[in-house]
Amino acid sequence: MKSLIIFVFISVTAVFPQELNCKVTINYEALPVVNREKLRDFAEIVENYLNSTTFTNENFDGEKIECVLNIYFTGSSSDVNYNAQLFVGSRRPVYKSQKNSPMLTIMDNNWSFIYERGQSIYQSQSVYDPITSFLDFYALMIIAYDMDSFEEMSGTIYYSKAFDIVNLGEASRFSNGWQKTTGSYSRRGLVEDLLNEKYRPFRESFYYYHYNGIDLYTTKKTEAQKNIAALVTTLDQMRSKIDINSILIKTFFDAKHGEIIEYLSDYPDQQLFNILKKIDPPHASKYDEAMKK
Repeated sequence: MKSLIIFVFISVTAVFPQELNCKVTINYEALPVVNREKLRDFAEIVENYLNSTTFTNENFDGEKIECVLNIYFTGSSSDVNYNAQLFVGSRRPVYKSQKNSPMLTIMDNNWSFIYERGQSIYQSQSVYDPITSFLDFYALMIIAYDMDSFEEMSGTIYYSKAFDIVNLGEASRFSNGWQKTTGSYSRRGLVEDLLNEKYRPFRESFYYYHYNGIDLYTTKKTEAQKNIAALVTTLDQMRSKIDINSILIKTFFDAKHGEIIEYLSDYPDQQLFNILKKIDPPHASKYDEAMKK
């Protein structure tokens, strides 16, 4: 009797875990009472969206990325049209330490959207949505920054996806905030710098700063400090080739100046703080204070 062999084929679809653990808060004190009531569930909806959506095809099997979004409503032109400012903050753990390293601290002053109470929000990668496309942009930026700190240039694919959203936003009727501006912050300006080859040495040093600097500090302090200082030296060498006041460099120092001071406070070459004053003028007084200690 012949044996009957049955082959069973099972189709398996890859399931990728969510990348973010985001806390969302809102402040609507600037709005009329009627609008505040309509926004009562907004923070919860945004938080659920960010923490339940998968933004990459990466296998995030470790800790989720810790981040915060603080939404400050600045005005409403109707019962459903809103203007807001957004603070974005993210951090990543430091190896063998209880500390966290700040990655992004951005204040975005231009967010306009339509929202009705109870409205469901869905991800759309091909059509611009004034709520979810905006949230997707910052989710991708948070993830890409985190990835760049663990593996050199590994965030590029997600910076590119964020840039696609910039183009969709600029072509939409909610274009305010998506164009490149001469102000202190621009979504387009930040992503363009990150994808610009002339800033590649900075992004390579960004990885080295974290992986061989901050993460090494607990076990090999002297070596770690040299590697942290190397990023400062790289930026000083780049000054003739890049705009040292670029949005990318400003965004980096807005998040990192306090950390750099902390980790290099007893570094043997204190002249490094004079270099920092040249490449990061907005925080010059902080570097002066560090040299006096």
